[in-house]
Amino acid sequence: MADIVLLSTADWDHPLWTNKQHVACSLAAEGERILYVESLGLRSVQAKTQDLRRILRRMLLGFRLVRQVRPGIWVLSPLVLPGGSHGMALRLNRLMLRCSIALACQLLRFRSPWLWTYNPLTLLYLPLRGFDLSIYHAVDAVQEQPCMPKALIESEEARLCRSVDQVFTTSPYLAERLSRYTDRVCYEPNVADRDHFSGALALRQDPAFLAPEGLARIPEPRIGFVGAISSYKLDFGLIRAVANRHPEWQFVFVGPQSEGEPSTDLSQLCGLENVHWLGPKPYSQLPRFLAAFQCSWLPLQCNAYTKAMFPMKFFEYLFAGLPVVSTRIHSLLSFDSICRLCPPDPLEFSEQLQQVLAGEGPTLDERLSGIEGYTYVSRTRRMLKLLRTQSGRIR
Repeated sequence: MADIVLLSTADWDHPLWTNKQHVACSLAAEGERILYVESLGLRSVQAKTQDLRRILRRMLLGFRLVRQVRPGIWVLSPLVLPGGSHGMALRLNRLMLRCSIALACQLLRFRSPWLWTYNPLTLLYLPLRGFDLSIYHAVDAVQEQPCMPKALIESEEARLCRSVDQVFTTSPYLAERLSRYTDRVCYEPNVADRDHFSGALALRQDPAFLAPEGLARIPEPRIGFVGAISSYKLDFGLIRAVANRHPEWQFVFVGPQSEGEPSTDLSQLCGLENVHWLGPKPYSQLPRFLAAFQCSWLPLQCNAYTKAMFPMKFFEYLFAGLPVVSTRIHSLLSFDSICRLCPPDPLEFSEQLQQVLAGEGPTLDERLSGIEGYTYVSRTRRMLKLLRTQSGRIR
């Protein structure tokens, strides 16, 4: 059993769970003890309601030191200045973070802990010498997100890769890029919670299943998207063009708007009668929404961010039993036998969606057999096996 300090870039109770929360849960399920350190705030604070709410929440939680959220998982909400990566703010953040982690580890009786970090700026705040093993888990090109300090992130990420014992990446492009700094890079693609999302498949096969409230009034066929709705990820022009070509199709979006990009402008889509915005839904309810879709899609931008991403939604859709039509991005090329990939062209997307809705393409059994093993349980066990071999702790 290992004690692990997991330095996240996401708050534990964020409505859109990402790798950080899922990995913490899967590590805990393997018997490890996790101190989940919430986001330090990579970008500067903006005068937006969302940012102000996060600051207030952090102030309220920061004085609790640690709170247990699940068996084997404790959450630390450090009191730091968001975006404080220079000067006095950096010195204060460094002191506060080190002290709070040290106190939490002492309280939880962590011994010889590992550091599992998602933060490319880690070395600005923490020395690695205090950890028995250090891991950098690169899941996105965060420097390509809006409002991020790109030059600082790139230089610090390179320094971090050279310093840690192991680097994991979730996309081939990230593995290729970070291999310039170290040969200790292992590509482990994004995965999904199979047990959770396969519930959608079971619901769809139940004759008594009814679509959730708010979705039942929308006629079929429903083409669905579940996730963050931000313009640096989604191609709004493509969405509008496809929706205009096929007014008989209904395009349903479930998730928070402007996530990670407050300037996201949905005005070009809001007037379309066959585009529906249902807002964010609890994670526990997502299978019910997916079960009411006939098809899923990933109408992604082609840019520096999406070149490095591996959308978690890809496997979530497939485990839910849905066919997938996606923009052809780098990380999905090796899965072209179980989905439909196309350039960001409205005509091509329309044709692929038309074929999928007509029942053409890979069968359900073919799609499910193609994603066997792409679960958090399988990936976590592979990563732990590699880490224990490296650290001399082979079970």
